[in-house]
Amino acid sequence: MSRPVAVYTDVTELDPAPGVALLEQAGFEVRVLDESDPDRVAALAADASVLLIGYSVVDAALLDRLPQLRLVCTQSAGVDTVDLAAAAARGVQVAHVPDGATDDVAGHALAMALALVRGLPFLDRQVREGQWDGTSEPLRRLSSVRLGVVGMGRIGRRLATMALPLFGEVVGHDPVPGTQHWPDGVRSASFDDLLAEVDVLSLHLPLTDGTRSLLGAPQLARMRPDALLVNVSRGGLVDHDALLAALDDGRLAGAALDVLPVEPPPADSVVLRHPRVLLTPHAAYLSPDSAAAYVRTQAENAVAWRDTGRALHVVGPAPGPVASGHPG
Repeated sequence: MSRPVAVYTDVTELDPAPGVALLEQAGFEVRVLDESDPDRVAALAADASVLLIGYSVVDAALLDRLPQLRLVCTQSAGVDTVDLAAAAARGVQVAHVPDGATDDVAGHALAMALALVRGLPFLDRQVREGQWDGTSEPLRRLSSVRLGVVGMGRIGRRLATMALPLFGEVVGHDPVPGTQHWPDGVRSASFDDLLAEVDVLSLHLPLTDGTRSLLGAPQLARMRPDALLVNVSRGGLVDHDALLAALDDGRLAGAALDVLPVEPPPADSVVLRHPRVLLTPHAAYLSPDSAAAYVRTQAENAVAWRDTGRALHVVGPAPGPVASGHPG
């Protein structure tokens, strides 16, 4: 009997070698393409049962060109590059890595919030330009600052817990009613009330049709004129034209962004040169510990599917019956 084929598409910042070893030990034939072009993936993974992706787009068109595919494993908590409905309709499971970098991303968001509150990126820029004046920025005492966390999943809850001893108050909101494990000491508020109240807003939501451009011009207008924004989730959560307009008009004091709508951004992107924006290159999740966890858990999803017929961390709608052309 032939071995099932597992194919890595784009290999991003992480070394897949430990995952390859785990898959081969479980009986897979493994290929590493280091490729995200759909035509190349379709040609080189036509016999794949499992696709292990970084940022590759897996849409209905690609799924139709992979007749043996049964499982797509992302290398992150996010699954926004996969058409979940199309996968389910074709009997393909989608699995993610839900907890590989919770501490890393929450810590990155906290570091960004602290940097903005104390004006670090702005003061650094001024000093390098020859200005030596600590009063040029409205520096704030942490214990007088109210932090708002939108999205109380694993990362949002972890950030809230980290922030509670530092900030004057932490306020949370989650669009999913009845969110479990709400941290003690975090006040719950509606989205509109939270926007109007907080000094720092940190976003921790997946990108879906319901959350795309969640923070647009009307929402930004509700925020305090000296408020600060942190986004380490997905660039599409924010209307960036509206964000830049709010910064230009002084309706928002600053933003720290680890994610952008297009990554990497074009060289002429306004956000790269904006003096009130702190940027990092989608690096919030990175550390030696998280890298190992991402690679290992991605491969473990595939091994569990081979052993039991179901990956460890399945997301999206339940796969339907295997369609014609997708034999079991």
